Amino acid sequence: MGGFEARDERFRERVRESFARQPFINFIGGELGRVEAGAVDIALPFNASLAQQHGYVHGGVITAIADAAAGYAALTLAPVGSGVLTTELKVNFLRPAGEGRLEARGRVLKPGRTLRVVQSDVFEIVQALERHVLTGLVTMMFMEGLND
Repeated sequence: MGGFEARDERFRERVRESFARQPFINFIGGELGRVEAGAVDIALPFNASLAQQHGYVHGGVITAIADAAAGYAALTLAPVGSGVLTTELKVNFLRPAGEGRLEARGRVLKPGRTLRVVQSDVFEIVQALERHVLTGLVTMMFMEGLND
């Protein structure tokens, strides 16, 4: 990974502005972290109201932050005047999460002309110990005129 060049010199501002307008991720408490060309991190502090009946963070919530991190990683490489949409999302849950802060890390693997393939991994961080809870592969499509 790495070595990607952003096509918009304002890509960091663009990602931050878009993230601030994202109702669902903000509603669940997502926090934007690292923003680099081809890489975005999103953190989510533990919140018991996002748990399922066994006390673990709901899989839909974990998948949502993985998808968002992938989308914003792809957006860092988008040309001005275009946005991104998920066209395919495949995740594997590796272990449950239920006590620490979650961190989703989206990393562009293949920056195609229309489609971007992005790896998204989610870790639970408890007392500086990271546990890998989800790994995913996401295909993102650029769309002209989509205001991200």
